[in-house]
Amino acid sequence: MGLVVQKFGGTSVGSVERILNVAACVREEKERGNDVVVVVSAMGKSTDQLVSLAKDITKEPSKREMDMLLSTGEQVTIALLSMALQQQGLEAVSFTGWQAGIVTEPVHGNARIAKINPEAIQSQISTGKVAIVAGFQGVTEDGQITTLGRGGSDTTAVALAAALKADKCDIYTDVTGVFTTDPRYVKDARKLLSVSYDEMLELANLGAGVLHPRAVEFAKNYKVQLVVRSSMEKEEGTVIEEEATMEQNLVVRGVAFEDEITRVTVLGLTNSLTSLSTIFTTLAQNHLNVDIIIQSTTEAGSANLSFSIHTNDLLETLRVLEDNKEELGYEQLDAENKLAKVSIVGSGMISNPGVAAKMFKVLAENDVQIKMVSTSEIKVSAVVEEKNMLKAVEALHKAFELGEQQ
Repeated sequence: MGLVVQKFGGTSVGSVERILNVAACVREEKERGNDVVVVVSAMGKSTDQLVSLAKDITKEPSKREMDMLLSTGEQVTIALLSMALQQQGLEAVSFTGWQAGIVTEPVHGNARIAKINPEAIQSQISTGKVAIVAGFQGVTEDGQITTLGRGGSDTTAVALAAALKADKCDIYTDVTGVFTTDPRYVKDARKLLSVSYDEMLELANLGAGVLHPRAVEFAKNYKVQLVVRSSMEKEEGTVIEEEATMEQNLVVRGVAFEDEITRVTVLGLTNSLTSLSTIFTTLAQNHLNVDIIIQSTTEAGSANLSFSIHTNDLLETLRVLEDNKEELGYEQLDAENKLAKVSIVGSGMISNPGVAAKMFKVLAENDVQIKMVSTSEIKVSAVVEEKNMLKAVEALHKAFELGEQQ
């Protein structure tokens, strides 16, 4: 007998019919002789509907009250799934994030898990019951309800798997695994049999929506066996592991992309040793994530600094910079939106020089202008105009021979 953590996303629990299908999947795992802990998201688009309700009242709702509101979505799902399992003859008990012992840092809207006290869950599964846990949520040390940000249910599942020392963690979603790129946009995208933790972490950070980056971090740090598979179709998924054991001939393993990118430029910055650290410390203190960074020095001796952010963070970023203009010592700000980020990822890049050059050549041949570039050992990212994003993705996917027909 082992312990399996299963996670089902919003699409998988989007209706009563689908909740009953999830209950059948849970029952099958239980009948294999395993203890089961299930983590679920809110039903379908219910989180979006709750956000819309809040925005109908105020354009700038309190982050604390938004956490109170959004955390109700998962509570609906855990109760309904518990009822469905009980109706099928299985003992099941539901837990909110705080009842499950998930303690987070005191940040509303995008909290990180600080620790998990799994005793309440362990006491239930030790008696043979199925534990149903609300994903995406937790509680601070002083009792404030928090949420983990979009995709946070993935993080809940993997963190619970680590805390409970589970034998594996299955992430059930509406696709059959991790693909070379998003199959909704590139028709010949191919499912990968395995991906390394590092490759998956890069893909998740770069826009692949299959897994939340923090979930991959937990899996890597605690060596959680992770499988991404479909809740609708009975077929093998993609294994996320320390080192991809299959398809090792692929230098590039996937193409990721993300829209709604904005480039912010800080002009006339004092060219001192502390300028960069002061700016990015100020942004970090306001929980604003910066991605690609480029600095250049002018003939006058000042510096210009450009960095990319998610467009949703633009107003807050400009406000923080303007509120601290005197301390930061710059002349003016500029912003360019309607941008996107296109990235190639693959551990094979380490031992294969020329991959970045090939990427830039392919983009140039397809009249795609590059605005910013970022590289690591296993990825190359380029910021391009949003209108050229899918053209760039298709060209790179074909050039690196990632499709089904290759």
